Amino acid sequence: MTTATTAHEIRRVGPRIGAEVIGVDLTRPVDEKTADALREAFEEHKVLVFRNQHLTPDQHVEAVRIFAEPFDHPTAVKDAANPLVYPYNVRQTGKASQWHIGGLWRSPVFAIESLTYEEVPELGGHTLWADLQAAYDDLSESFKVLLASVSAAYDADPQNYAQGKRRTAVGETVEHPVVLEHPVTGRKGLFISTSALRLTGVTPDEGKVLLDHLLRHASSPDYTIRFGWDPGDFVLWDNQATWHYAVDDYGDGARVYRKVIGVERPQAEAASSSA
Repeated sequence: MTTATTAHEIRRVGPRIGAEVIGVDLTRPVDEKTADALREAFEEHKVLVFRNQHLTPDQHVEAVRIFAEPFDHPTAVKDAANPLVYPYNVRQTGKASQWHIGGLWRSPVFAIESLTYEEVPELGGHTLWADLQAAYDDLSESFKVLLASVSAAYDADPQNYAQGKRRTAVGETVEHPVVLEHPVTGRKGLFISTSALRLTGVTPDEGKVLLDHLLRHASSPDYTIRFGWDPGDFVLWDNQATWHYAVDDYGDGARVYRKVIGVERPQAEAASSSA
């Protein structure tokens, strides 16, 4: 079932990344022409915000399906209404107040992450994203050559990334290159998170210096965008081109939301969906 083509506006909110989508109602099916335009906007802006949507769990999943294949997370707490939806209440689950990328326990990581906000603090509780591709562009060519042979090691146990779980000692690890060529756009960007255990391809001392520099560089205000929230807002972001930070400035205020994750579709299915 499709609807008539939707007239909408993509309103940029930052010079590098971030846009708000005006005029699209994600509680209803989206026609293919609009879906194609939204996918193009997502590739360009990397973070898309849809205000005042108030999506049900099923509608949230279908909204993500426009962009990627919803992912069945092996360790996440699941919403009773839909097992592809993961509810969070920071008063029980804790806060994610550091720069990070989702799904680093697997390879490839999640293609996108998305949130629907249900309760937000009266003041504060904003989220930051940083453009890791722009951060890479601003590195010197010599430094880019060095980084091409460097990877970062991360904990490979998905249980240690589950909400409300006590982390166990790191056993198996997974490595990701610190420079990622985006699988859709082909654009290169930094690919680094504060949960990196170490860098490989360099000595331990060199790795400490490089890691510290990369984390500080990628989190520079030069590359960031900031959004505040109201109940009903929906946001999705490119998890392979950005990292994000939930600002912890609201004390014990409420922050309740639902998450849906997307992974890349098989190539044939992706080609069919965009045809």
